Amino acid sequence: MTVKNRVFSGAQPSGDMHLGNYLGAFKNWVKLQEAYECIYCVVDMHAITVWQDPAELKNKIREAAAAYIASGVDPKKSILFNQSQVSGHAELAWIFNCVARMGWLNRMTQFKDKAGKNREAASTGLYVYPNLMAADILLYKATHVPVGADQKQHLELTRDIAQKFNGDYGVDTFPEVEPIIMGEGARIMSLRDGSKKMSKSDPSDLSRISLTDDVDTITKKIRKAKTDAEPIPELSSGLGERPEAANLVGIYAAMTDRSRDDICGQYAGQGFADFKKDLIDVTVTHLAPITTEMSRLMSDPAEIDRILKDGSERANAIAQPIIKEVKDIVGFITG
Repeated sequence: MTVKNRVFSGAQPSGDMHLGNYLGAFKNWVKLQEAYECIYCVVDMHAITVWQDPAELKNKIREAAAAYIASGVDPKKSILFNQSQVSGHAELAWIFNCVARMGWLNRMTQFKDKAGKNREAASTGLYVYPNLMAADILLYKATHVPVGADQKQHLELTRDIAQKFNGDYGVDTFPEVEPIIMGEGARIMSLRDGSKKMSKSDPSDLSRISLTDDVDTITKKIRKAKTDAEPIPELSSGLGERPEAANLVGIYAAMTDRSRDDICGQYAGQGFADFKKDLIDVTVTHLAPITTEMSRLMSDPAEIDRILKDGSERANAIAQPIIKEVKDIVGFITG
């Protein structure tokens, strides 16, 4: 039986958690806790689709969990865990590998972007990871997933897999997951190139604001953020051909829970010198408590591990009956 209003979401623990993760995901996850049963996962199995240093990966898993909590995710109200502690993710992903079609995966644009020109050298995990993503969601029969524009294709694949599984076996096991479209902060771009999403993998540290950055570092990065010589327009529609300017206005809007038009109206006719000063103040004020709390949490890794273990046990309690149901439907003997 499908539970109504259950949200699943997660982020990879590769690289530093940054402003794009916070505004595009974590800030919204906090709000969702009030209206949904929420399951938030550190997706460490996804992280190893490219090689990770094992000791560093452990640290990054803890840092991701700390970022979730410092941003306002309540591990008592929501379920917070790391993916690899619940075996059902891998088990259901294999079943979905056998349900999904090659043609579906060949259409996934993110694989093409991440694999680059040398696709033959990419791991098979990178190719099939959308199936694991579908398993992450459907293992809990989640009904809703918060998504940005770049994730809609994967959610559509999840829906296709759910429909095909249900149709192949003549069941009504998996729900058709609905997207929760995020607001102003859903897509934060690089501070150095407004055509690219803010990313942990960008070789330039100046391209992103990490949640562990101190005041001086944040100040430096925003001052050096790429803009243009044109003044700020009265309406955000005037930013259409100005990606870097649009990005900074979008960050300000998301940070203050205001519209882009509102921000443009406030600064209309001005250049970016004064705007950047105010954006620095807003960003530092907003992120300082998160950075401080992350530091406190990371000083006690055993406590983070305890939180993740507790969350994995709660997640497993939901997942195990569902994976048993799926195995019985497929025809496996489960004992």
